[in-house]
Amino acid sequence: MKIADIRAYPLKTRTALVRVFTDDGIEGIGECSPMNVAVMCHFVETVLRPLVLGKNPLDVERLWDAMYFGTYKLGTEGTQPSAISGVDIALWDIKAKAAGMPLYRLLGGAVRTTFTMYKSIGGGGDMTPAQMLAEVRKAHELGFRAVKIRMDWRYQQDVDPAKDLEMFRLCREGLPASTPLSFDANNGYSVATAIRQGRKLEELGAYHFEEPVSPTNYAGIRAVADALDIPVSAGEHEYTRWQFRNLILDARPDLLQPDIVKCCGVTEMKRIAALAETFDMPVLPHQTQPSIGNAASLALCATLPLSTRPQEFTGPRPDLDELFKEPLPFTNGQITLRDCPGLGLEIDEKALAKAVIS
Repeated sequence: MKIADIRAYPLKTRTALVRVFTDDGIEGIGECSPMNVAVMCHFVETVLRPLVLGKNPLDVERLWDAMYFGTYKLGTEGTQPSAISGVDIALWDIKAKAAGMPLYRLLGGAVRTTFTMYKSIGGGGDMTPAQMLAEVRKAHELGFRAVKIRMDWRYQQDVDPAKDLEMFRLCREGLPASTPLSFDANNGYSVATAIRQGRKLEELGAYHFEEPVSPTNYAGIRAVADALDIPVSAGEHEYTRWQFRNLILDARPDLLQPDIVKCCGVTEMKRIAALAETFDMPVLPHQTQPSIGNAASLALCATLPLSTRPQEFTGPRPDLDELFKEPLPFTNGQITLRDCPGLGLEIDEKALAKAVIS
C-alpha cells in the first residue's frame, strides 16, 4: 500500500480537513488546528505532502519523523505541529481501517468507550454573569452533566477578577450540585491574583482551574498549583513531548491538556500520554473540534486508565454533523465510540463540496 495523494480543504465550518488517499482505495481523514485554516491547508499540501507521497501509510511513526524533522526549522509551535496533526490523524485512521478495527483497539484496547462530556463555553470576558448563566442553563437542557466556563480576556491580565468570581458563583448556584463546574482563566491572571481567585474558587466548589496564568510562565503555574488544592490544568499551548517534559518538570500542573489537532497528532499525543503516566499525571485533553479532532482524542483517551474526568466538547453542531454520513452520537451528555474500523467517521461528498471555501 502507498500514499497516492493528500488533499487539505479549508471549510466554511472553520475546519482544516485533511484526506489521505491510498492506491488500495483506503482513505483516512484528519483535522488541523482551526487557527488559520487556509495556512494549515497550504502547509499540508505544499510542505508535508511531498515528504510522504508514495510511502507506506502504515509506517505511521516513520512518516511522523519525516514530517517533523523534515520541517522543524520552519517552527515547532503553531502551524508546523498543527498541520502534522491533520496528516497523522488521517494515517492512523487508514492504519485502523486496514487492520479492520476501531482506532482505540489498534492503540492498545479500551478501558472505556463511553465518555461524559463537559460543555466548554467561552466568551466570558464579553458576557455579564447573567448571560453566562443563560448559556450554562442551555447546556444543562441539552443534556450536559458537566460544564466549563472560559473568560477569554485576550491576553490581558487581571481585568475584572470580581466579575469572574460572581459569574462562577451564579453559574454554580444555577446548576445541580452533582454537575461539575470548571473555570478557565484563559491565561488571564497574574500569579498573586490566580492564587487568590483559586482559593475562592475552591470554596465555591470548582472542579478544575484551567490556565490561570501565562502559558510561558512555568514558575507561575507551579506557584499556583502548589498553593491550591483545586486541580490546576495546563498544556494546550505545548506541542511536543519535549515541551511537555519541560512543563511537567518545571510547571508541575495537576492535569495535562494536550490537544490532538495541535500537538502533532495521535503519534505524539500517545507519547505525551505515556510521559504523563510516568509522572502519575492524568491527561485531560484540550479539544474544541467537535468532529474529527474529538473522535481522535477520545479514541486515544479510551486507552488511558488515568483519563477518567469528563472530556471537553463544544457541543453538537449541525453544520459539522452534515459533513459525515453518521456523526458521532451525543446522547444524555455522553459520547460512545463506535465499534467500527478507524475513527468511525465517513465523509459525505456532497456536503463536503458545499462546505469548501472556493
